[in-house]
Amino acid sequence: MNQDIQYIQNKVEEHSPAFKLLENEVGKVIVGQRYLIERLLVGVLANGHVLLEGVPGLAKTLSVKTLASAISAPFQRLQFTPDMLPADLIGTLIYNQKTGEFAVRKGPIFTSVVLADEINRAPAKVQSALLEAMQEKQVTIGEETFFLEDPFLVLATQNPIEQEGTYPLPEAQVDRFMLKLKVGYPSKVEEKVILERMATTEKLPEVKPVLSPKEILKAREVVNQIYIDEKVKDYILDIVFATRNPQEYKLAVKDYIEFGASPRASINLTLAAKAYAFLQGRGFVTPQDVKSIGMDVLRHRVIITYEAEAEEMTSEDVVQQIFNEIQVP
Repeated sequence: MNQDIQYIQNKVEEHSPAFKLLENEVGKVIVGQRYLIERLLVGVLANGHVLLEGVPGLAKTLSVKTLASAISAPFQRLQFTPDMLPADLIGTLIYNQKTGEFAVRKGPIFTSVVLADEINRAPAKVQSALLEAMQEKQVTIGEETFFLEDPFLVLATQNPIEQEGTYPLPEAQVDRFMLKLKVGYPSKVEEKVILERMATTEKLPEVKPVLSPKEILKAREVVNQIYIDEKVKDYILDIVFATRNPQEYKLAVKDYIEFGASPRASINLTLAAKAYAFLQGRGFVTPQDVKSIGMDVLRHRVIITYEAEAEEMTSEDVVQQIFNEIQVP
């Protein structure tokens, strides 16, 4: 067993420095936001879509564009609007008068990195078209099914304070995002650097591609091999099951939870913890890795009751209480 862990550790040490380079390259443009950049890398490594929530002006869109440039991956930015149609996203059939046949015109979803800007502005039809692409990594146009690029990532942003002209994302779609990130304001020191760097009419510093999609796929193979002990697996299951049956774990949050996390949460928490361990240069997962990434995996999967809302409790408060009280192995 120790030999296996040492082999994985060697593999991690071989591949993880490239992601440190990637982080540094993105840092040439993005000041601070270490939490955001690190979680985006977790999404890239764990093959998981990421939902970014924060007020305007926090560099959410810029972070995603910069990351895509640094991994030399095909990239499309889609500005979601209330009048958007599924065809604007996945493509459509075009009638050719000369041949009398329909030809497929592919939409912007056929790329590696999709930035879905203000995703909650799109109506239900567009959301369902995106759902197939996110879950099945394929798109159906007419009677034909097309498989998408590998890697394929949806990095979506949404604004929490502007409700006019928005459509709340259905739970089924929110559950497809591996991580939901709450992007906060920079510190005063960071904002001074932003001011000095950005308060100019000159172009922003350009990032160089430091990683290829092929290298990402190789790194994912290493992430899949990262060792996770049985006790850590049980810890993950205890956390997820505590969101469904808190009374079995003697937690006083039953009245605050409408629906607990799905089995997809267990899978995503395991994968994200492995990717997080990889970024720390380790070939094994610790309980602290699970705690570090757990809130981002669970905050959008625990649906709270009206009673919780009346007491001004959020899903994050509930998840935090579970993490505080579940015994760490």
